[in-house]
Amino acid sequence: MSTTARGGALALIAAAQFMVIMDTSIIGVALPRIQDDLGFSQGNLSWVFNAYVVAFGGLLLLGGRLSDLFGARRLFTLGWVVLLAGSVLAGAAGSVAAELTGRAVQGVGAAMIAPAALTLLMTVFGSSPRELTRALAVYGAAAPAGGTAGVFLGGLITQYLSWPWVFWLNVPVALAVLLLTPRLLPAARTGASGSVDLVGALTVTAGLGALVYGVVRAPEVGWAAPQTWLVLGGAAVLLVLFVVSQAVRREPLVPLRIFRTPRLGAANLAQLLLGAAWIPMWFFLNLYLQQVLGFDAFASGAALVPMTALIMLGMVVLAPRVIARFGTTATTVTGLVLLAAGLGWLALVRPDGSYVVDVLPATLVAALGMSLAFIPSLGTAISSAAPSEGGLASGIVNTSYQVGSALGLAAMTAVGAAAGATALGDVVALTDGFSAVFVGAAVIALVGAVLSAVLLGRDRQEPAAGEADAAATTVGAEAR
Repeated sequence: MSTTARGGALALIAAAQFMVIMDTSIIGVALPRIQDDLGFSQGNLSWVFNAYVVAFGGLLLLGGRLSDLFGARRLFTLGWVVLLAGSVLAGAAGSVAAELTGRAVQGVGAAMIAPAALTLLMTVFGSSPRELTRALAVYGAAAPAGGTAGVFLGGLITQYLSWPWVFWLNVPVALAVLLLTPRLLPAARTGASGSVDLVGALTVTAGLGALVYGVVRAPEVGWAAPQTWLVLGGAAVLLVLFVVSQAVRREPLVPLRIFRTPRLGAANLAQLLLGAAWIPMWFFLNLYLQQVLGFDAFASGAALVPMTALIMLGMVVLAPRVIARFGTTATTVTGLVLLAAGLGWLALVRPDGSYVVDVLPATLVAALGMSLAFIPSLGTAISSAAPSEGGLASGIVNTSYQVGSALGLAAMTAVGAAAGATALGDVVALTDGFSAVFVGAAVIALVGAVLSAVLLGRDRQEPAAGEADAAATTVGAEAR
């Protein structure tokens, strides 16, 4: 391919990553409007996020396998068709069920797009290490840029258009991508052979969905209710079946032997707990700004831009230098401690608080911690595996973060509901509930810091600055 053609391919792949990540952040500011118009309760509102994340995380490994079997460009194209359909459905939804169905379909499309995009990038630039490093830098920066843009655009669109446009925005982008894909992206050779582990994909996705549903519903129907135990028991059975199927299948979705790799399991646990601490904060902070402080949608989105911009700068500029100086374990632990400190500070929010005093400084501390913990833990999980299993390791750690996000949000939704977070109109009760969520998320981050310090152990060797930079740009592509 010519230099111009490779540049066009990179722009398209980075734009895809930008949009997939933006779809997770753009809905945050719109949540109260979606709640009012469609009749979500305060308890089940989290499913607007979880429906996407469970489908995305549960099917991500299957997406990678399908990309190997049927070709990355083909799956990339199909993924955008599915994302387009889900976006139209979510934007046009007139009921809770229709909205959640659209979000789940969006997650299925994202699970196809994400692994195929990285495969296409490696196909185009893999023959030149120098070009590959530059391409990964652009691709990696697209993720935090998408998160930052999503926060701002979500507020702008919700305030001055209407909340369905946070989904309909995908429509012209998807059509442009579908038009440009056959012109700019190569038809990668499939080369791979074998079967698709549909049993594994279905059992893990259904098991995770049931687990999240059971935890979210428990405060409403009661933890001792037969319905709660039936759903949670069903989730446990499905997840056990998934593990058993992976152990006995000749071509499993997740070969269990990979977890014997030193530090890989610990790094995945760190990613899971990081998602479980960060996403509840992001979700309930949006509600605090609008339902307690009275911010409109645009002001709420603008209020979160400093936090998300600091994450972007921290991942791209600061984290590689800290890793090069102190190593991955120390950086991961420090990041999780800072995240816990920011969450603890945020737990002091007041019913009559202000953005400058109660929100801004605490979220900046939390954002700094997030950027420092995310990069080294993700890089450790990917680099710990053999080169031949790098794609599998990348898929597993991304799945760990998505699953942690869904389970953490479900658990903290239950905590918040018990403390008053469902009392719409009562700013004192709402604040108490949100504060309880932030305390719970801080505890999760502290547990993550302790387990990371114990299980990750000392780095085998401190990375060179150049290696840290390369790792950061690679793993930055997975960040939300």
